[in-house]
Amino acid sequence: MANPFTLGVASGEPLPDGVVIWTRLAPAPLTLDPARPGGLPSRAVEVRWQVAEDERFTRIVREGVTQAQPRWAFSVHVRVDGLRPGADYFYRFRSGSDHSPVGRTRTAPDAASAVPVRFAVANCQRYEHGFYTAYRHLAAERPDVIFFVGDYVYESPQAANPVRTLPNTSEADTLAEYRLRYTRYKLDKDLQAAHAAAPWVATWDDHEVADNYTGAPSFFRRRARAYQAYYEHLPIRVKPDAHLLQMFRRRVYGRNAEFIVLDSRQFRVPGDMLGAAQEKWLLERLRTSTARWKVLVEPLFFARRFVPGNPPNLRLDAWDGFQEQRRRIFDAKAGGLIVLSGDVHNHWASDLRADFLDPQSPIVGAEFVTSSISSRPPSTDAPAVLAANPHIRFFDGRRGYVSGTAGASDFRVSYRVVDSVEKAGANVRIVAEFVTEGEGIKRSDV
Repeated sequence: MANPFTLGVASGEPLPDGVVIWTRLAPAPLTLDPARPGGLPSRAVEVRWQVAEDERFTRIVREGVTQAQPRWAFSVHVRVDGLRPGADYFYRFRSGSDHSPVGRTRTAPDAASAVPVRFAVANCQRYEHGFYTAYRHLAAERPDVIFFVGDYVYESPQAANPVRTLPNTSEADTLAEYRLRYTRYKLDKDLQAAHAAAPWVATWDDHEVADNYTGAPSFFRRRARAYQAYYEHLPIRVKPDAHLLQMFRRRVYGRNAEFIVLDSRQFRVPGDMLGAAQEKWLLERLRTSTARWKVLVEPLFFARRFVPGNPPNLRLDAWDGFQEQRRRIFDAKAGGLIVLSGDVHNHWASDLRADFLDPQSPIVGAEFVTSSISSRPPSTDAPAVLAANPHIRFFDGRRGYVSGTAGASDFRVSYRVVDSVEKAGANVRIVAEFVTEGEGIKRSDV
């Protein structure tokens, strides 16, 4: 068998005592035979794994054997426990005589920790739109955790004027087509580097299934296929159950930050983005969390964004279409409210006000929106949008990601951009930095 570790390794879902480590065996990754995903016959393959305190694996702390099953496209999800909180670890896999690349992961700190949390936020990585150079720079930062806020793949037919081409240019619908789309993305070496550099905590938006989908029962069969492919390619803790996959959850980082990860798609119906159970859970977390920063990790623009010109002037697919639900989140009166979001393929930063139509109303939080890794931006009249929305403090139209630090006294973010995604290897630069102590965001010196 050829080297089966063509898709790299990943880790995710960090807890104080453990993480999930992932790989998928695919010696012929782009094979078109749906009965042989990754080019493997329909029988289980033994995979050995190791976790160590050092990159040379002289201090191995956990190891074991698992089976890569054809039912799950030979993906491997190992829940590793018994680790020390707030510590770096290294992991690798072996199948036969072949070794995977080595990944670095990090556990969450213990409940009493006041050590600042270093994080990054990324999203929207349409393959045809450009290279993933931003990920190479993000990987070099080696943050404690990377949050991904949606559109890991695009199910759409191949884009016009592609920078890079897909192996199957039609829209993904079958399980085999979704698998092939993920495979093409995950062969990218810069994306592999970002996965190998730090643990990921991911949520989805719409393109992992279909553009602007909702929770309609008529869509359940397709959703089940898409959810299975999502699980097979991400380091998450739970398997899908037909058309359901538990995605809303929290990750607590000591006393500094509770990251509350939302699912804005699976339970969406007209007038309700989250569903009753998720909203009840969210409001309870906001009311009871003792963390300094309550951080919503979710895909969609949260602040009001009025776009001058032809109607509709509010994007009803984002939180502006669910204003009563947003109001109930504000009414929870969570001190230290932060929102990390994406979707719109540009960088934005906003104060969150109790009443967006009253510039003098109290500031109740801050939102930091990351641009896309590669996906092309919409046409945006940024000066007009900023003038119409005084709570929105910043815009940048280039591709990139956000880095940040959640500390005991302040929450800091840094907006990174690359000069181009149409050629590999572009430089990265910091275009803005902001800090909040809980009473509005302030520009820091770059």
